[in-house]
Amino acid sequence: MKVTVVGSGISGKSLALMAKRMNFDVFVTEQGKLDENTKTLFREKDIQWEEGGHTKALLDCDLVVLSSGISDKTLPVQMARKTGTPLQGELDFIFPYLSGKIVGVTGTNGKSTTAALINHLLSKMGYNVALAGNFGIPLANFAMMPLDFIVVELSSFQLHWTKRFSCDVAIITNIYPDHLDWHGSFEAYVSAKRRIIELLSPKGCLVCRAQDEEILQVREGRVARLYWSFEKFMHDAERVQDELVLNDSEALLRTEGGHIRLFPLKSLSLFGYHNVENAAMAMAAIYYLGCEVERAREFLPYFKNLPHRCEKVGEKDGVVFIDDSKGTNVASSVTAIASIPGVKVVILGGRGKGEKYDKLAGVIKKHVRAAVLLGEEKEVIAKSLRSAGFSNFYLAASMKEAVYKAFEMACPGDIVLLSPACTSWDMYRNYHERGKDFQEIVKNLIEACVVKNGRESN
Repeated sequence: MKVTVVGSGISGKSLALMAKRMNFDVFVTEQGKLDENTKTLFREKDIQWEEGGHTKALLDCDLVVLSSGISDKTLPVQMARKTGTPLQGELDFIFPYLSGKIVGVTGTNGKSTTAALINHLLSKMGYNVALAGNFGIPLANFAMMPLDFIVVELSSFQLHWTKRFSCDVAIITNIYPDHLDWHGSFEAYVSAKRRIIELLSPKGCLVCRAQDEEILQVREGRVARLYWSFEKFMHDAERVQDELVLNDSEALLRTEGGHIRLFPLKSLSLFGYHNVENAAMAMAAIYYLGCEVERAREFLPYFKNLPHRCEKVGEKDGVVFIDDSKGTNVASSVTAIASIPGVKVVILGGRGKGEKYDKLAGVIKKHVRAAVLLGEEKEVIAKSLRSAGFSNFYLAASMKEAVYKAFEMACPGDIVLLSPACTSWDMYRNYHERGKDFQEIVKNLIEACVVKNGRESN
């Protein structure tokens, strides 16, 4: 059988190598250029390719397989549809070759942290588990591997194409507008996320927030809805659905069989109430997988958050610095600002995604002492802040200027939070690079003697 893989990035390369291992005749088509290492690898594996554009050669196959991020608008998809050549997303192509129970984690924000935490807990409990997704390890790498569990971070791009990939436990962390340029509308984005529910295994379980169930059109099956204790929730003995209930001290899972204490909040090493939600969903997944919640609880305090996701960098003169460079959309930054306790000086800006900043401005007015704006979007954000009646902000020309100015504007006990609400592509290659730059500048500031409010800060 001949397959054409569209794209030669991390997931595309992994798909091509996996298909070759399964004895497919493989052809890769790439709009850009292949690097020399990839070409050498493809030659060694007898994988054919084309680069610098797509030709009719890609149609000489039985199936076109789409790597992560390939949209309906791309030429290979249009060519395949025009000729009737079958199309398949990467998840569906890989699914028949996977073993073990599958935990799928999706959502607008928090999916990487939640997936990594589930992997951490299962690994510490001694299970043979794999973590795949936006961690540099594509799912195709784990095909035909004997595993107890596979934890997969799933993007809306991947789910858009999914028709058969099925999870035993599905988690939707939250739903906010994102990737509207790719999907075309918020409705289409939600529809893609909803695929994880529609394709649950017959005995599968869903974990989501109560406030998202209407937009996700949650209807039947076993569902754990997450509530904070101040919200209205079901509590009658005959209820069908489970409840994941959080308060200021602990997380509980309420089932027909009784209450299960998941963890006390003080045991978490993560910043922010949004991470309490992530941890609660992760522990609910442990329960639904049939694993021991009490054992898993022991390992919660030892989980270190992923880089650039509300990561504490350091402290100087009572001011704490937190790196949330992964906050690349408005919803993510709003969550970080509102959920991390304390007064904040926030660093915002970068390249925008076409979002409005009205909600962000409202949260800043409520929770933030001052803001420092940088990047292409700083004037747009400044306009929204002025409209909301917030004027204590400063426009910086570089990350270094932004960090030093934020420290100057902060008071002892405050938090300087980098949570840009924008992509990094105007100044950096990715959010990792932006976060690393922020951290390096903060570390230099901590070691330096800085004049703050007219006095030297050591």
